[in-house]
Amino acid sequence: MKRDKKSETSTLSPGRDANSPLSILLVVAPYYEDITNLLLEGARFKLDSQSIRTEILEVPGALEIPPAIKLASDQNIYDGYVALGCVIRGETIHFEIVAGESARGIMDLGLEGLCIGNGILTVETLDQAVVRANPKEGNKGGEAVEAALRLIAFRKQNITRYNRFSDAKD
Repeated sequence: MKRDKKSETSTLSPGRDANSPLSILLVVAPYYEDITNLLLEGARFKLDSQSIRTEILEVPGALEIPPAIKLASDQNIYDGYVALGCVIRGETIHFEIVAGESARGIMDLGLEGLCIGNGILTVETLDQAVVRANPKEGNKGGEAVEAALRLIAFRKQNITRYNRFSDAKD
């Protein structure tokens, strides 16, 4: 079965040169600044050991992270994105809305082909957030970077899906 050249995904972000280093945009919602600083520290530690161009974009809150990533992706200058923020349960349903909708927005963008590591913490307490964000404990910032890098690597391999029927005889 022949593959249509138009349907093939690019191995690099459109507009990127094959020889240029990877470029990652960290999109940070610093609502809980102490937590996001820890997430950023973990992300930077993971990135500093590699030749990856990194930029940081701050947005007001977790709900603004997916639209910011979408707007940035339209510029075609980043290979991947890392979402960093924290949502802590309160007394209202606001937690469910922010946690669910920010995750849904990131998932939707991922299904469109963007390589995104989701480092938005959704926790019950501030203590839980500190443990997960701390680069020496949970290091969710570093894990989000790793997720984005793995997705980028997967895209660069230009892997085609296995079709068990492609060699079937009539």
